[in-house]
Amino acid sequence: MRAIKLMEADGRRSADSHLIPLPLAGFPGIDIYLKDESSHPTGSLKHRLARSLILYGICNGQIGPETVLVEASSGSTAVSEAYFARMLGLKFVAVLPRSTSRSKIEAIELQGATCHFVEDPAQVYQEAQRLAQCKNGHYLDQFTFAERATDWRGNNNIAESIFQQLSLERHSIPRWICMSAGTGGTSATIGRYILFKGLATQLCVPDPQHSAFFAGWTENDAEARSATPSRIEGIGRPRVEKSFVPGVVDAMIKVPDVASIAAARVLSRLLSRRVGGSTGTNLIGILWAASRMRAAGEEGSLVTLICDSGERYGDTYYNDEWLQQQRLDVTPAEAAVEIALRMGELDPALISDQSICTKC
Repeated sequence: MRAIKLMEADGRRSADSHLIPLPLAGFPGIDIYLKDESSHPTGSLKHRLARSLILYGICNGQIGPETVLVEASSGSTAVSEAYFARMLGLKFVAVLPRSTSRSKIEAIELQGATCHFVEDPAQVYQEAQRLAQCKNGHYLDQFTFAERATDWRGNNNIAESIFQQLSLERHSIPRWICMSAGTGGTSATIGRYILFKGLATQLCVPDPQHSAFFAGWTENDAEARSATPSRIEGIGRPRVEKSFVPGVVDAMIKVPDVASIAAARVLSRLLSRRVGGSTGTNLIGILWAASRMRAAGEEGSLVTLICDSGERYGDTYYNDEWLQQQRLDVTPAEAAVEIALRMGELDPALISDQSICTKC
């Protein structure tokens, strides 16, 4: 089929994302790596997901040459899906929370897609489904199908890529991989791959302040809800999404928004380029895992993801006026992150003991 060939050609044109070492003075003997998913053609981890979801729909007979594609998204997934829809000559409608950053909206519209807004972020699901029915289209539904559209056993998924790229490193099997959850699809892919291969790696899911995943996992409650929308775009959900697979997770951390944003800003200075807020959440997870290893006298490697570029958040996380409006003072948290990177000491203000839950 022409559509599948077009998408496979895009995959071959796009080299795999880089695995960047991040040497930190505070954690001798512990090698930290960042898998840079911002290098994909649409600038985020969601490029992989969008390709998988659309291929899944085509191969299930749900997407044809005239199908209107509809998605509920906080931004990045819609950017990537709009890219592939344009490639295939399909119309695409993104259902977004009104609070979505202007830069993401512009990126979606640049691909020729239409943005449809809802005031309440919790209503994106129902509205996307309604629109798809009205247009006789297909609701891609990333929050349900992310975990099943990707072949977690291999076939060049992100987990297989990480372990292949680490194969010649001194600690080729990481002690921990830290990956936050939006749909939950990436953490599910990584966790399943670890179990399938019988690896000693453990999976930590750092979760932003206003998200249902942490409560759902710690309380074994698939109906857990968060009444407040997440300020960390791309991750954190008002409900436990169907793509989140709790059984593959070894630890979860509830990360305050100030810590996520501070970590993103500090890491941006280290890398000399901006990263998104979800990458900051991931970095806090890495600092927790590294501190745990350091306290136990362990050596090894840790991996997390740069989920997207921070250039999409110039009007939010990197805007002091926006931070003031949100009543977020990130200065103390930035200092705490810098101390952790330099000295290996994790300030309880970044993560309290009550915000950590492990199986081990």
